[in-house]
Amino acid sequence: MVRVFLGGILVGETKKPKTLVNSFREQRRKGILSPEANITYLEDIDEIRIDVEDSRLRRPLIIVKNGEPLLTEVHLKRILKSELNLDTLVKEGVVEYLDAEEEENAYIAITPEEIVDEHTHLELNPTVILGISASMVPFAAHNRSDRINYGAKMMSQSLGVYAVNYLLRPDTKAYSLNYTQHPIVDTVMYKSNFLNEHPQGQNVVIAIMPYKGYNMEDAIIFNKKSIERGVFRSLFFRTYGTREKKYWGIESDEIGIPDESVKNFKTKEDYKLLDEDGIAPPEVEVNGGNIIIGKVSPLRFYGPVEEFFSETENRRDTSLSIKLGESGVIDRVILTQTESGDKFVKSTLREMRIPEVGDKFATRYGQKGVIGAIVPEEDMPFTKDGIVPDVIVNPLAIPSRMTIGQIMELMYGKAAALSGKVVDGTTFNETPEEEIKKTLEQFGFDSVGREELYNGETGEKLTSQILIGPCYYQALYHMVRDKYFMRARGPTTILTRQPTEGKAREGGLRFGEMEKDCLLAYGAALTLKERFSSDETEIPLCKDCGVVAVDNQMKGISYCPICNKTNIVRIKTSYAFKLALDEIISMGLYPKLNVEEEV
Repeated sequence: MVRVFLGGILVGETKKPKTLVNSFREQRRKGILSPEANITYLEDIDEIRIDVEDSRLRRPLIIVKNGEPLLTEVHLKRILKSELNLDTLVKEGVVEYLDAEEEENAYIAITPEEIVDEHTHLELNPTVILGISASMVPFAAHNRSDRINYGAKMMSQSLGVYAVNYLLRPDTKAYSLNYTQHPIVDTVMYKSNFLNEHPQGQNVVIAIMPYKGYNMEDAIIFNKKSIERGVFRSLFFRTYGTREKKYWGIESDEIGIPDESVKNFKTKEDYKLLDEDGIAPPEVEVNGGNIIIGKVSPLRFYGPVEEFFSETENRRDTSLSIKLGESGVIDRVILTQTESGDKFVKSTLREMRIPEVGDKFATRYGQKGVIGAIVPEEDMPFTKDGIVPDVIVNPLAIPSRMTIGQIMELMYGKAAALSGKVVDGTTFNETPEEEIKKTLEQFGFDSVGREELYNGETGEKLTSQILIGPCYYQALYHMVRDKYFMRARGPTTILTRQPTEGKAREGGLRFGEMEKDCLLAYGAALTLKERFSSDETEIPLCKDCGVVAVDNQMKGISYCPICNKTNIVRIKTSYAFKLALDEIISMGLYPKLNVEEEV
């Protein structure tokens, strides 16, 4: 007996499972049963599962009977005349939706040509095997699967016009590419997707060749003139916000220029960008650390007497400033109020981002890299027609990744640019290669897009032919300006007195064991004396007991807490070591230090 489950609940058993399943599917196709229901026969565990729940991922497939698809030429003609749609085909029993479980019982053909008698279904289009992101990668069938995953991931990190009203939206953090373009080698998904109106890259001319070693390890070379003309120029927006919060009693925050008598008041110079209302106006240039919204808040933890006073000495400065490392122009200021009626101010910073060495870029094939050098146009290689590439990519990036689609895009892109027509690179359905070769030859080019290039510095012809052509490139939001950080002096933590950690807190860069080994290997061991003294401190030590002594600063004497003697010596050590001694003592242990005078 085979158990039958409906929505996970046992509803009966059957001795003829295949008959039941086939009958169920026939009735569903005739419209007697709901097209939303799916049935699966799992022979290995003798179970039939009928699923009718929500939130199941289902996809349409053409039904195949006796080796023939039920979708005929008549249907196709009616679809082109808009007489039929997908819902009508489902009602007629030509197309049905399968979920992941029912696909276990299906034998699906990719194309009509490969259908045999055993097939149960046919794909509407081979491209629908892929998801939305992956189907936007042209020529995916010519690449390794992991590269398609990378390519799809890079698309989600690329800059573009993420919303038409981005100039009105107060997004916390946003990037927008200035001059977006539609790819000249696209896929069906671009035409049917909102990306047709929201492109996320630009078509640039790339050459696959080495250049003085500056593009080794996936680095890319950029043409300086291309950047000056506006290639991959983008805007960065950051929104800062604060509100006048009301506290219990009569206390509340106050947005305005702080008075000199409030606590934490900086200098008058720090508030110079603020208007009379305490808010920096639009189109004012600001840098990291500049105050853009002045604000005063009451001190917390009032006693019973002070709670009735709200003089300036009982208030502190809580003004909002630009994050360190960011700069730009105040783009817009929004004054509104919260649900509770508090005044709310939002100020958006706008910064123009121009590509620089270290910024990350990627193609749609997972070929990602950072700018290794920006070269003047006159030093770049050029073709006999005077075409200078915008980007130079290292040839070693291709064979190990097996991204043949990248090479095909250069070839197809070149044909598209010459013919003035966008070329279809949809996976499994791309324009035939022979047509592209004919187009290239027709315009007097090599059939695969290679050309002879000349050295921009010497004018000599390069010995090898170089593959050069247009390619859709994407600027990613991983910009070096957001990542790099340095400091000399700065804040330290209270507990260990060592530098704080992280860029946001102006932290130090940890110089660890392996970095130390590098200095030793270079013979620069003396440098370590200052490298490892970020928390150097001087502590009094009892020469007899070997414990940290007590400094009585009122009387100006030091004595041992154990023997009360004043046989004290002062030693220099790390504060973290002194902290460790204190923690050991707190556990009831007696750490003794034996000190000797240096000879």
